[in-house]
Amino acid sequence: MLDAKLSEAWRVLRIQAELVDGIEQLIKLKGAVTIFGGARMHPDNSYYQQAEQLGQLLAAANIPVITGGGPGIMEAANKGAYERGGQSIGLNITLPKEQQANAFQTVNLSFRYFFVRKFLFVKNAIGFAIFPGGFGTLDELFEALTLIQTEKVPAFPVVLIGRRYWGGLLDWMREAMMAEGCIDSSDLLRINVVDSPAEALQVFQQYRRENNSATA
Repeated sequence: MLDAKLSEAWRVLRIQAELVDGIEQLIKLKGAVTIFGGARMHPDNSYYQQAEQLGQLLAAANIPVITGGGPGIMEAANKGAYERGGQSIGLNITLPKEQQANAFQTVNLSFRYFFVRKFLFVKNAIGFAIFPGGFGTLDELFEALTLIQTEKVPAFPVVLIGRRYWGGLLDWMREAMMAEGCIDSSDLLRINVVDSPAEALQVFQQYRRENNSATA
């Protein structure tokens, strides 16, 4: 029993260490856009190419880019920001497969615990850009919407890139979730759907202008 208690105590300390280190490493980071999407997207994929373009556009607008630090869409967004001379942050996670830190990060952090990493995805962000992806991408999408809906974070923009990919999910949300009263129309208005990196950038820039005006 004593060994089990010690093990749990050490786990708490590891969690604390990850949290403190992450906050300290990113303490000067303001107004970032966090980009999510499939780790299995390759450079010849159109969404990979769009994520790279968005990283370039954000860097040119002096908006830091945060990703999960791995391959696919994460690599593309980091690459675009990195090669344009912008801030390119990777919050990596230890996984049994798929996750390997990409080479395009100005800040490279590694986490053992998902929830610490997810906290840092949100903490310094003025918006989420979400490209097509799998379960992890959907997890981040719905967590962001939940945090906004429950007013745990400011109502920053959540931008889905790719109307064709996301259309079926949005139809289901309207025709099933909203029809059954599980969400209302204002919840769906929190979601911006675009087809290009330039459109996504406009959404984030508008939010940044409005937010800066409100706090000036």
